[in-house]
Amino acid sequence: MIGRRSPSAPATADRSQSPPRRVLTERRVLAAQNVSRNCLVCGVDNALGLQARFYELDGGELLGVFSPREEHQSYPGRLHGGIASTILDETIGRAILLRQPGAWGVTAELTVRFRKPVPLEGELRCVARITRDTRRLFEGTGELLLADSSVAVEARGKYLKMSLEEIAADGMDESEWFADERERPNGVSL
Repeated sequence: MIGRRSPSAPATADRSQSPPRRVLTERRVLAAQNVSRNCLVCGVDNALGLQARFYELDGGELLGVFSPREEHQSYPGRLHGGIASTILDETIGRAILLRQPGAWGVTAELTVRFRKPVPLEGELRCVARITRDTRRLFEGTGELLLADSSVAVEARGKYLKMSLEEIAADGMDESEWFADERERPNGVSL
């Protein structure tokens, strides 16, 4: 019969279930990635930006860390979905630096799934990794984690590899892209 499921056909997945909580493990921080002066995500002089920091972890993952502020909200006390997408995009896009230092990626596609509301208070962590790497593009996945390490937002992205000259007309010098001199942790629990 059309439109009816036979008794032996599998039921559709229950989408009401919350995502599995990550098993906390201690991860070693290998290095801090560079930051910039005015970038919306990592710009240390951008008063309205996220001022995020990025740490290369053992196991080939990248950790993005930031503390959202009131200017980053949508509904009162909740992080705006566009900001959650932005930190995931940046963290996945930067993960290529673990494999190819000096590589630059331009977002071609980003798919985001929102699982839980993200509160504004406290530090938030985003972890990402590369899942596919070819000569012209790379793909990756990432998760925005809550304080209890549950997944609030997840994303999958595709990025074109381009030279800095193709991306920024004037390039970037040491005044725009530089080492993050702030103290970094030796390890993190994820």
